[in-house]
Amino acid sequence: MHQSKEDLPVVIETSDAVVQHQAGFGVAPEHDGLAAEHFQLSGGTDLTPLLEGLHEDACQCPHWGYVIAGEITVQYSDGSREVDEAGDLLYWPPGHTLWVDDDAEFVLFSPHEDHTAVFDHVAAKTDE
Repeated sequence: MHQSKEDLPVVIETSDAVVQHQAGFGVAPEHDGLAAEHFQLSGGTDLTPLLEGLHEDACQCPHWGYVIAGEITVQYSDGSREVDEAGDLLYWPPGHTLWVDDDAEFVLFSPHEDHTAVFDHVAAKTDE
């Protein structure tokens, strides 16, 4: 399967972030279906406040991906941190938040239904 990033549906678009999400991009044994996702975040974007109210105030969806440009700081529910940078393959287990100090671009593959629930939560927080 392949999909042009220009054809991925936009699910979140703000002055600081563009998130595209294509459901039905594969299957994984433990998940109903995977989605392909493309993120562009402006420097200074911090998802932490937008995840407040979720279990552990963190994204509980696992992600597999690749950093195209920039650096992403990921903090896990146990307090540990990692920095993923351009060229890195990544896996983020459930229980994380992230922020970027400078512009970043990355691709994720995530369980569709689980991540859609997070997107819905974030959309509700941005409407407050």
